[in-house]
Amino acid sequence: MATAQRHETGGLTPEQVETFYRDGYLIIPQALTPSTVAACLAETHRLLDSFSLEDHPMTRFSTGQEGAEHVGDDYFLSSGDKVRFFFEEDAFGPDGSLIKPKARAVNKIGHYLHELSAPFRAITRPDPAAGETSQPVRPAAVARALGFRDPRCLQSMVICKQPEIGGAVPPHQDSTFLYTDPPSAVGFCFLPGSHRGAPIRQRLVRREQGGVAVGTDMVANEGTRFPPGDEYAEKGGEGTETAYVPGEVKAGDLVLIHGNLLHKSEKNTSQKGRIIYTFHAIEQDGTKYDEWNWLQPPEQGFTRLYASS
Repeated sequence: MATAQRHETGGLTPEQVETFYRDGYLIIPQALTPSTVAACLAETHRLLDSFSLEDHPMTRFSTGQEGAEHVGDDYFLSSGDKVRFFFEEDAFGPDGSLIKPKARAVNKIGHYLHELSAPFRAITRPDPAAGETSQPVRPAAVARALGFRDPRCLQSMVICKQPEIGGAVPPHQDSTFLYTDPPSAVGFCFLPGSHRGAPIRQRLVRREQGGVAVGTDMVANEGTRFPPGDEYAEKGGEGTETAYVPGEVKAGDLVLIHGNLLHKSEKNTSQKGRIIYTFHAIEQDGTKYDEWNWLQPPEQGFTRLYASS
């Protein structure tokens, strides 16, 4: 059977858009070419092998489960326009020293790869003059198909899911961490349908002392809890009965995730790592990016996927 024609080159068909808003996620096969996948993997291994431990604060990335605090030191809070490395909690021994080689101890690399790393930048902003070509699925075209007027890429990261120690990530919603009013976050990287009945109840915000950010806190969300025009929220769709299902993907596939969607990952106890690249986009036009979000825009603003019309 022939593949359905996308609504715009590199975008989504109307059927895919309907599926995304119905289920809260969409798996798009072969979104990246094999050569792009190979280039991004090579870049990931180069970064893991070349970063220095000499001046590293050894920041561990914590998801806040089992009573642990979310990561919130300055190395993390000021990473919005830098490429930084965050370690797995289980990569350290009782004395606080690494018990794994550094390349197999990193939880994630973030959060400005989409600007500072050429292979990853080429995914969101390919430069024809540099010989970079658009991928089969183009983020700008996907955002346009979803109705974004001025989408901005605000963070990107490689998540390593290291062998044996790759930590579990508890159920969460991306809009909890990247809140706009009204909510607009979309993850380009699960609980089908949970975005229709799971409001954004909490938010991860900066904790300040004397006007200086010193950490993060999870607080109750007093703002808008669903994207605008969500008929499920208007009808009180909270409490929808659904079950988690695995999303099976191959190298180069894209998983598109709604900001209200509950999703999680289990601990990696296998001998094989699972490397993924993910970035998040928000709507700039008609929304307010909250000043208390842990991630604040760099001086030049968040990266445009395309100019507003």
